[in-house]
Amino acid sequence: MIELDDTDRAILRHLAGDARLSAGVIGKRIGLSQPQTWRRINRLMESGVIRKRRLLLDRDKLGFGVTVFLGVKLATKGRVSLEDFERAVSAIPEVQTVEHVLGLYDYRLRVVARDIPDFERILRRRIMTLPGAGGVEANVLLSEERLGGPIG
Repeated sequence: MIELDDTDRAILRHLAGDARLSAGVIGKRIGLSQPQTWRRINRLMESGVIRKRRLLLDRDKLGFGVTVFLGVKLATKGRVSLEDFERAVSAIPEVQTVEHVLGLYDYRLRVVARDIPDFERILRRRIMTLPGAGGVEANVLLSEERLGGPIG
């Protein structure tokens, strides 16, 4: 585990807000030179604190107006069935995230669709035909607000 100081946290807050910011821009905002800021960012990346920078797409503008969280209970359990399910569900482009969870369901999926009939098609033809898929529970996302993470 890496020790983070206030400067590291400030860098992470700026990158969490906009991962495209350059080391020079971040440095100006927090009072460091561009090389000092870059060295710190590089150290955070090498240590694994920053795993990757991601591009966030506007799903509505791309025509995906519905987001559904699916709880999936597997019909059979075991290492092979878990691996088969994970491999198969990861190949479905509309599935944005796959989370193996403890609780009522075995997996939590974030699925995007153009509309409810499109989601029903994805559910019936792709998700319910996955190896080991059993029961599902769907929760349609009404609104979403991004909250600050552990670095505030």
